[in-house]
Amino acid sequence: MSDCIFCMIANGDIPARIVLDEDGILAFDDIAPQGPVHTLIIPKHHYAHMGDDVPAEVMEALFSAAPRIAQMKGVAESGYRVIVNNGRDAAQTVGHLHVHVIGGKPMAHGMVRFESAE
Repeated sequence: MSDCIFCMIANGDIPARIVLDEDGILAFDDIAPQGPVHTLIIPKHHYAHMGDDVPAEVMEALFSAAPRIAQMKGVAESGYRVIVNNGRDAAQTVGHLHVHVIGGKPMAHGMVRFESAE
């Protein structure tokens, strides 16, 4: 998609700090990190979200990259979080499927707090 920022990064139109570039997927550091390590993994082809007829091999590539990125970033032993925000109510801010790998500091336990639906 021509107006998708992640598609522009995947096409090389917008610079990013690339962590991993493989057939079908690209990983790069988030520009607004939520931790010392915050890397995004995207499919190079545009899929809006997980329910967008994403082929199983693309999902496998996205999630199998997460532990490798954690190892590369030095958080594999201490721990890291793998997150997919799927849709507006889940706080997906870019309409291109992406996986967050976040680590490098202790994280809070417990449930995610939801805003009031009122």
